[in-house]
Amino acid sequence: MSITDGRECDKMKKNLQGLTIEELQEFAAELGEATFRGKQLFRWINGKGEKDFDRMTDFSLKLREKLKEKAYVGGVRVSSEQHDEHDGTRKFLFGLEDSNAVEGVFMKYRYGNSLCVSSQVGCRMGCIFCASALDGLVRNLTAGEMADQVYEAERHTGESINHIVVMGMGEPFDNYENLKTFLELLHHPDGKNLGYRNITVSTSGIVPAMKRFAEDFPQVNLAISLHRLEDAGRSRIMPVNRAYPLEELLQTAGWYTERTGRRITFEYTLIRGENDGPEDVALMKEKLSRMLFHVNLIPLNKVEETGLEGSSRKRAEEMAAELNSCGIPATVRRELGGDIDGACGQLRQKKTILE
Repeated sequence: MSITDGRECDKMKKNLQGLTIEELQEFAAELGEATFRGKQLFRWINGKGEKDFDRMTDFSLKLREKLKEKAYVGGVRVSSEQHDEHDGTRKFLFGLEDSNAVEGVFMKYRYGNSLCVSSQVGCRMGCIFCASALDGLVRNLTAGEMADQVYEAERHTGESINHIVVMGMGEPFDNYENLKTFLELLHHPDGKNLGYRNITVSTSGIVPAMKRFAEDFPQVNLAISLHRLEDAGRSRIMPVNRAYPLEELLQTAGWYTERTGRRITFEYTLIRGENDGPEDVALMKEKLSRMLFHVNLIPLNKVEETGLEGSSRKRAEEMAAELNSCGIPATVRRELGGDIDGACGQLRQKKTILE
């Protein structure tokens, strides 16, 4: 049977990747099996990242054959990998079943291993400095495709991932329902059992979703891509600001910290001559107050198509020192993955054919 025939055959089966434990229990019942088999399936798929029914050894041969006839475990596959020898960062091209692809980045830190997960193929936010937005939005990723980035990265690195940042391709809050299920899958005690405090979700500032997120996931860390503190300038580089202007965004951020008691990270990408001047530092001093926050300064990483240049690391460190001197906590992000276009803002849409 050809690869194409195999894909067509899979389309007639139920994809179990991304299903909740309750949905897998219902599926087990549909097969005429006890519902606890659904819990076992959940553990294999989400706890061990297993896709091959033949390796699910606590199932009888008869049940494994029944599963192969009626279902499959889809998700993503690593189509290619780049390794930054300087810092150990690894960038994966994850192939999807429809021949689209997204990128994810595995990073090593003193506190453990982190994976930057994509939430969409492309992005429709239109931030002028970001490679992910160059071709617009193609589609949302499913919860299973998001979760399987984690499982596949663990399989290929042979290492456990204990921190997740949803900061790859896409705007996570533009895909909220799938994001919600993804977070619940990772956190479930019968799955990866990852603590919510080990997960960070980044948004460009979709205010209604921020409010919902505070209610749904008060323990998950929130990062807001800020990048400018003046409305006209921010609207030019981040069109989302036209829908949710700075004042509304900052008011919601303040409400969020009061509601959850959790610190927000303000991501601030430094673009030379755009948002790295003394007046920009003054605006941060003026507007970022009376809330629990931290400023993460990120010299812009090179994306050829944008024509923009990043500020020097020296300038970023000068700004951080000035902010810290007046009581505004600020750091300069450690540079990881620059040699493989795996750094912040460099992930982009690609197509691949799964073999």
